[in-house]
Amino acid sequence: MAKRLSSQLFVNRLSSFTNNEQLKRLFSPFGDVTEARMVVDRITQRPKGFGFVTYKSDVEAQKALKAMNGRMVDGRLIFVEFAQNQKQEEDTKS
Repeated sequence: MAKRLSSQLFVNRLSSFTNNEQLKRLFSPFGDVTEARMVVDRITQRPKGFGFVTYKSDVEAQKALKAMNGRMVDGRLIFVEFAQNQKQEEDTKS
């Protein structure tokens, strides 16, 4: 069975000063971003340096991944990959 691409990207190694709006602005040139969310520490409420960007289509997400993976952003080399949802992870464990 072919693995279906996701329209959600996992973005890692972002600056801990990056917020949701900056993340959305950073990825908007590649398509219609429906959600951009930084993961925050529960105690400090500061971003942990990674987040998720969701596009309307898989094609837009793939374009963003190719353009942004390995790019320098705010002096940091970021990594972008397709996010794995829990269902995909369960399927691969079976």
